Amino acid sequence: MTNFLKKGELRNNWYEIDASNAVVGRLATIISKILRGKNKTNFTPHMDNGDFVVVKNVENIKFTGNKFENKKYYRHTGHPGGIKEITPSRLSEKKPEEVLKLAVKRMLPDGPLAKKQLSKLKIYKGSEHPHAAQNPELLNVENLNNKNMIRGKWWKILNMPLVKEKRQ
Repeated sequence: MTNFLKKGELRNNWYEIDASNAVVGRLATIISKILRGKNKTNFTPHMDNGDFVVVKNVENIKFTGNKFENKKYYRHTGHPGGIKEITPSRLSEKKPEEVLKLAVKRMLPDGPLAKKQLSKLKIYKGSEHPHAAQNPELLNVENLNNKNMIRGKWWKILNMPLVKEKRQ
């Protein structure tokens, strides 16, 4: 018989991830596994056994290919004909944290448990965050897989800032 965890046996750790030059989709899969608790040996699907994740330097995340300009996020206002679309380039001008949050949210299952797990994700612009007291463990995304970061001979082509400067 499978042994499930009790509420008193849950232990939550804190992880810190530097998102500079990380690929959005690959970073989101790592974060979603940690938030659900699938990186632990005692994973329990119906309980919130996930860890807290602090992501910093989110303004420097990258998309592969032309997705930065061509990908579209859709939402509906609830009114007839109220479908709205936005590209990651326009979304990152207003809220750069929202690009990564949407990617992680769509990798979690639907329901109230996913909403609770998503609240353990803390995303910040820049390298400073208010969670230093929790002593988060630094998780190097590049060491997990070499493809998680964008660099190499294409680095100069893809090294465009997330927010483009407006021409005058």
